[in-house]
Amino acid sequence: MENNASINLRGGGTMAIDQHLLELLVCPQCKSEIRLNAKGDGLICDACKLVYEIRDDIPIMLIEEAKPLSETAS
Repeated sequence: MENNASINLRGGGTMAIDQHLLELLVCPQCKSEIRLNAKGDGLICDACKLVYEIRDDIPIMLIEEAKPLSETAS
């Protein structure tokens, strides 16, 4: 059984992310768990209320690039 989450791609398709990879990634600021947002274009840290954008299928896990959760749709 595959444990994949879907990410929406710019061209309208989707890319599956392995659930095990998501389980390994943590917020670089507080080291809490992160989750994929509803659109599949960002990773949310509920503890910090930050969203780490996914650009060109690559999560941008830089604190200075993160956006406040209130500025984005979860």
